[in-house]
Amino acid sequence: MSDFGRLLHADGPNPEHAAALQLYGRFVGDWDAEITAHGSDGATHTAPGEIHFGWVLEGRAVQDVWIIPRRASSPAFPIAGNWYGTTLRVYDPTIDAWRISWFDPGRSVFRQQIGRPQGDDIVQEGTTEAGELTRWSFTDITGDSFHWLGEVKPATAVGWRLVVDVRARRRKG
Repeated sequence: MSDFGRLLHADGPNPEHAAALQLYGRFVGDWDAEITAHGSDGATHTAPGEIHFGWVLEGRAVQDVWIIPRRASSPAFPIAGNWYGTTLRVYDPTIDAWRISWFDPGRSVFRQQIGRPQGDDIVQEGTTEAGELTRWSFTDITGDSFHWLGEVKPATAVGWRLVVDVRARRRKG
């Protein structure tokens, strides 16, 4: 591994905020996922994917890579498009929340959000470049699984619209 890789990756959470860092730190590892994209016309498409989480930046952040569809199968994923992106999740003690940046250069999708625990769930909120509200939620979280929902709310809409639904299971071994 290059110096860059060794300097980026960390073995665990930084002790300064170890408890707060576990909000996302519990996801560190490799996950298989089933992703369902929901079109505005009611159409749905499902494909397998993979998600990888790791500690980075002296254990002060959690970074992940979401790949949809799986690398082994690369046909175009209708509605949501193919994802090969990364999220950098950094705990900010000045606001007692997480600053989140998603980068998917292949689709030119870039999002900024703020994430906080909400009961047993994690809710991240932000806006798109077009001014739509975004809400990404981790729900039904266990040691071996989670449910992730990606929703949007256009400025003129009354309610949220589900765009992507992800069910993830931790890889064994």
